[in-house]
Amino acid sequence: MVVDAAVVGAGPNGLAAAVTMARAGLSVRVYEAAGTPGGGARTSELIQPGYLHDICSAVHPMALASPFFREFKLDERIGMFVPEVSFAHPLPDSAAGIGYRDLERTTTALGRDGAAYRDLMKPLVEHISGVVDLTTHGLMRVPRDPVGLLKYGLRSLEQGSVLRTRRFEEQQGPAMIAGLAGHVVGRQPALASAAAGLMLGALSHTVGWPIPTGGSQAIIDAMVADLEAHGGQIVTGHRVTSLAELGSARTVLLDVAAPQLEGLADGRLPSGYAAALRNFKTGDGVSKVDFILSEDVPWADPDVGQAGTVHLGGTRRQVAISEAQVSGGKHPDNPFVLASQPSSFDRSRLPPGSHRQILWTYTHVPAGSTRDMTEAVTAQLERYAPGFADVVVDSKATTAADLERYNPNYVGGDFSAGKMTVPQLLARPVPSMNPWRTPLDGVYLCSASTPPGPAVHGMCGYLAAERALKDVFRLPVPDLGPQ
Repeated sequence: MVVDAAVVGAGPNGLAAAVTMARAGLSVRVYEAAGTPGGGARTSELIQPGYLHDICSAVHPMALASPFFREFKLDERIGMFVPEVSFAHPLPDSAAGIGYRDLERTTTALGRDGAAYRDLMKPLVEHISGVVDLTTHGLMRVPRDPVGLLKYGLRSLEQGSVLRTRRFEEQQGPAMIAGLAGHVVGRQPALASAAAGLMLGALSHTVGWPIPTGGSQAIIDAMVADLEAHGGQIVTGHRVTSLAELGSARTVLLDVAAPQLEGLADGRLPSGYAAALRNFKTGDGVSKVDFILSEDVPWADPDVGQAGTVHLGGTRRQVAISEAQVSGGKHPDNPFVLASQPSSFDRSRLPPGSHRQILWTYTHVPAGSTRDMTEAVTAQLERYAPGFADVVVDSKATTAADLERYNPNYVGGDFSAGKMTVPQLLARPVPSMNPWRTPLDGVYLCSASTPPGPAVHGMCGYLAAERALKDVFRLPVPDLGPQ
């Protein structure tokens, strides 16, 4: 069967591209190397039967904000828990910083630094539509909200430089901003991580950070169901090694990391473009540890237990030291850890009648690390939740090298499919007004190696499909809502 569109990779971006093409009335076939679709949004019984763990992503700040998911009306298709406390950042010698969805409540709890935090975040909250528009498209375009861009840009420059020390007096506010920036693997301060952190912070005080009912797989299942309802096909267990395998498909959309594109093209790429792909830098990795617990994490500060996401790593200075060690090729002494206990909100992830909890964590490590980080992550949790080790029933470690084996897009364990720096945001993977289109006719790159980059938002696939529809088929972007 000759298809209009062949898609390689059934992660969130590949499926977003496939759904968009199928909704336009085109025939679509998706090829996925793994046995099931999902990519960075799979959920599985990793440790014991009946306990559902998110293999990669767990909390989804973009689920209610992404333009693709808004068009797709994801919130009407799946259940989502939106915690009143988006994130928390425990500290060794003071009360934790608590990021409530309500910005005013957050600033009140911060005391002396409340006004400074409000001044930093409120303009971004007020211009959240403009911030999201900017950060979910390519940067080489005219912004829809120039005032929002100015406020966002100035704050990103401040928090991504030595100027970040000027605003706060206490430890909580700076640590909260460092924790938000820590969602990007890399040194701090840095402009790219500061910008990403501020965007996440603005979302935390507006739409919140949702946790899908049943796990991240629910997002994938909704996309697969829509694709198949509109005639699309998914072929699992099929690793595409050459574009020649895709026959005479009129267009090809590749949810693969930029370094893989050259191999798939079999020498057909122009030398300059191929060189740009080879020069595209991947970042450091992450190492994951999943736990089954006999009870809740025993946080020293009970307010931390209300949060959907917890940032562990201490003060802003301590987080910066940890991230610098990773960038220097070392496993940090005091690792920055992200943690979430989704079963606090969603008991469907547990066997019927279970009184246990599941805990999802990951930490930053040098690229390609093979170190089991269970001991280091456990020690970090013990610092802020004394007695944590005593409630651990079982655990499973996934190294950075394991993550690459799980998903070749995660080169060296880099789930961002490319280092997050300002140059690589402007040239992702090449500087272009249309970076999704490759030099090969009808071939588009739609992974996180293209704008807007990593996260479960579907926008890389959606934007690539939008270009393919226009260039190849002369079709408009279709309605994506439930039908």
